[in-house]
Amino acid sequence: MNKILSLLLIVSVPQFVFAWGGRGHDTICQAAVHLVKNKGLSDFLKFKPHVLGHLCNLPDTYWRGLDRKLTQHGDPTHYINAELIGVAIQDMPTDLNLIIEKYASDPAHADKKISVPLEMGTNWWRADQLIRRGIEYGKQIATAEAPTNSKQEQSDDLPYNKSVFEMFVSMGVLGHFVGDNAQPFHNTSDYDGYAANQGGIHSFYEEQSVAYLPPTLMNDVVKKAGKLKNTKFMNGKNPIERMKGLSVLAALEIKSVLKADPLIKNSQFKIEKGMSLKTKAERQSAEIGAKRFEKLIVEEMARAAKLLASFWDGIYEQSGSPDLKPYRSYRYPHTVDFIMPDYYDTKANQKD
Repeated sequence: MNKILSLLLIVSVPQFVFAWGGRGHDTICQAAVHLVKNKGLSDFLKFKPHVLGHLCNLPDTYWRGLDRKLTQHGDPTHYINAELIGVAIQDMPTDLNLIIEKYASDPAHADKKISVPLEMGTNWWRADQLIRRGIEYGKQIATAEAPTNSKQEQSDDLPYNKSVFEMFVSMGVLGHFVGDNAQPFHNTSDYDGYAANQGGIHSFYEEQSVAYLPPTLMNDVVKKAGKLKNTKFMNGKNPIERMKGLSVLAALEIKSVLKADPLIKNSQFKIEKGMSLKTKAERQSAEIGAKRFEKLIVEEMARAAKLLASFWDGIYEQSGSPDLKPYRSYRYPHTVDFIMPDYYDTKANQKD
């Protein structure tokens, strides 16, 4: 393993970062509402963009404060660190079981076992899980009896209401992980830029600078989504391949983000007495950062919104395009139960 890869692994793990921050995730999910093509679904979602924006932030808010037995499986679903297994992100297989089997040992130390799901990250497969979950509940809608009176309309126990609610929750939470995937620094082990001597870039790019973008941000994202030139990431034969395609594009833009960074003084990283000591880079204001990053950020968010809307359309159509008009429940997903990953053996992959 070369020195650069070794440094990446030293400075980058564990990864506990929030992609895009609250405004960014909300923007992506609300923008996606305006990109949905199926009229039956579009008519339903147009009344709930604010709820989707809330759901899209839950994995970074409510879920982050849950018991460590849950968050150790939740945290790695936000990113992909291809460097951990010594491959370029475009060369990563899409079969997680194959990856786990092939890379059960640390590439740097053959005798050291690693948990691929907890260390490499599983963002692509998390999205696929939530799509499957949405379809499962969506199919139940067609076989459930719709409410016939006001009391049934507000019953959380009515199978029809429960199925619509859970499909909607799956779609909203899905938006978070699609958004994560479009953020360049969620596709590299050097997630905070210390290997590039630009430590602290992650939050400066995704949250501080986003806060200074104009109030037209959501509208800008919708417009850009309709004008995207490179949409090869939409052509994958399944959701995991499409997520991988989006990751590859996002990773390619890391150099552009670093180049646009309004840097004043490089960050510092050193190890003393076995302790990692980091000093963030000094930068010009986030207001200046917003002006330098705006074009990149809008395009990345537009890709995420476009892919997310396509996933939502797919969930609805593969569910049989159920009738959502009878759903009139006031139930609001202030919090939703943590959804445990189902695509790897969570009991066999425990840190605590």
